[in-house]
Amino acid sequence: MSREHVLSIMKGFILIGVALLVVSCAVNPVTGERDLMLVSEEDEVKLGRQTDVGVTQEYGLYDDQRMTDYVNEMGQRLGKLSHRPELDWHFKVLDASVVNAFAAPGGYVYLTRGILATLNSEAELAGVMGHEIGHVTARHSAQQISKAQMAQVGLTGLSIGLGVLGIPGLSNLAELGVGVLFLKFSRDDEREADTLSIEYATKAGYDASQMAGFFETLQRMDSTSDRSGLPSWFSTHPSPEDREKAIRIQSKQMQQKMGLRDPKIDREDYLRSIDGIIYGDDPRQGYAEGSVYYHPGMRFQFPVPAEWKVNDTPAAVQMVSQKKDAVILFSGAPGTTPPDAAQKFVSKTKASVLRSDETHVHGYPARRVLSDVTSQKGTIRVLSFFIQKEEAIFAFHGMSSQRTFLQYEQTFSDTFSGFEELKDSKKLNVQPDRIRHRITKKTDTIENALRTLGIPGDKVKEVLVLNGMTPGQTLPAGTLIKVVDYGR
Repeated sequence: MSREHVLSIMKGFILIGVALLVVSCAVNPVTGERDLMLVSEEDEVKLGRQTDVGVTQEYGLYDDQRMTDYVNEMGQRLGKLSHRPELDWHFKVLDASVVNAFAAPGGYVYLTRGILATLNSEAELAGVMGHEIGHVTARHSAQQISKAQMAQVGLTGLSIGLGVLGIPGLSNLAELGVGVLFLKFSRDDEREADTLSIEYATKAGYDASQMAGFFETLQRMDSTSDRSGLPSWFSTHPSPEDREKAIRIQSKQMQQKMGLRDPKIDREDYLRSIDGIIYGDDPRQGYAEGSVYYHPGMRFQFPVPAEWKVNDTPAAVQMVSQKKDAVILFSGAPGTTPPDAAQKFVSKTKASVLRSDETHVHGYPARRVLSDVTSQKGTIRVLSFFIQKEEAIFAFHGMSSQRTFLQYEQTFSDTFSGFEELKDSKKLNVQPDRIRHRITKKTDTIENALRTLGIPGDKVKEVLVLNGMTPGQTLPAGTLIKVVDYGR
């Protein structure tokens, strides 16, 4: 290599270093200080947009325009009061029962219907939304992505250099997809988001200290996950020490600073706004009962093998054998006909087909395929049925090792052959549990009030916590409270 060539490379790295200083030292909208940042604001917005497509497809939006408008209206108000009012903010309600809220870069904020059912006032809603807005305004996700990129590359200059030179590498943000929602924020990030939430909620006239009560309610609840696969709030938001105490102290200080003498809580307005929201899993989207899986919305049912564990998600129904050595997956399949769907499966998995033939399942045309699929962990044997019901194609896949396949083959076949039209009117008309607001008729304890309103004895404690109340608490006559209207 010539001396001139070496000098040329050195000059190139000097230029990369200059580019690094220019591109990565971005001003933080919250602190006003310069942060080391490998993600531009333009990239943030693009990533948020990409994430939004994945989120809406994978988890689904709650189909209630009144609730959507209510959440969006408050979110827009808080967004305009934040450190990044110019962002095109988006606030959406996910159709998931788990209690959580997320923020994607670029102004995308998601609340599950589970968290809306758990909140007890507009002040609590403002606190949660303000917290997620704070993650966006402080660019916490962008910072986490930048740190991850630097850690993978080793030299920051090289990462920027690759982008400057047009070489594809770790700077491809599109690879993150929905995974951006589950970036782990540090305790410092959480404290900053709490502080920003207090500021935004107080600016909007709310009592920001109410958020502390919500966190205390979460601590008392059993809300680890749900059928959507989304984790709970505390799984994605590590709780700083003395969080509730800090929130109450800072809220009082912020109210004094802003001269807010009569902060709003608006419990009754909020409870009226969420009246009718679905609570828990929605059986109309599919549920297992006894030894049968029912899907009222699509009007089908099929048997579940005895003592197999069922995990129902929006993407697929998963059934696992007692010994955990065999799995059945049921889902929709791409394709216009059963043979077309089967061919797409074989092409995608590079399966080695052992047998393929036409069949019928309770009058529905189907394709049956036996194949071996090789992965990094070895080869598995798969029995697949591709069944056409009206315009939809459904796929069953029964999988186990080649060694154990024979002992499960009949179980697979019996399950798949049991796919049929759901005709039972009781199953077709099943209704989900819903949150309703009720008014106490006399002064009494919360427990007695709930029993009077028809809450079963074994559900009283759950609904008590759902209201953010403590055992033995006395409620005056005329108090608005939440109850659960049980659908099944």
